[in-house]
Amino acid sequence: MPRYADGFVIPVHKSKLKAYMALSKKAGKIWKEYGAIEYCECVGDDVNVKFGLPFPKLARLKTGEVPVFSWIVYKSRKHRDGVNAKVMKDERMNAAMGKEMPFELKRMSCGGFKILVDL
Repeated sequence: MPRYADGFVIPVHKSKLKAYMALSKKAGKIWKEYGAIEYCECVGDDVNVKFGLPFPKLARLKTGEVPVFSWIVYKSRKHRDGVNAKVMKDERMNAAMGKEMPFELKRMSCGGFKILVDL
């Protein structure tokens, strides 16, 4: 069965990176507890490339923001659906999401991906 990944690109203001990291660590532990194989969050460092569509343009970054590129890996899409259902019902996740978010949810880009190459 092919593995599956959820991917995210999230604009986060530099002043809110600590809060984002704290939220991410809590969320990651919950996702892993329910069976996610891998949970990774990366903050943009060398993103103003001269080719393609640079992340700042892709994420429509505002002044002071950086892109966060994230992914969660699962055994399969079915496994992802089950893990995500449990995560969304978890009170710890609800408590974390109930507070002021360190980013604008409506500007987050996300989707599910079939993994083509896994070396």
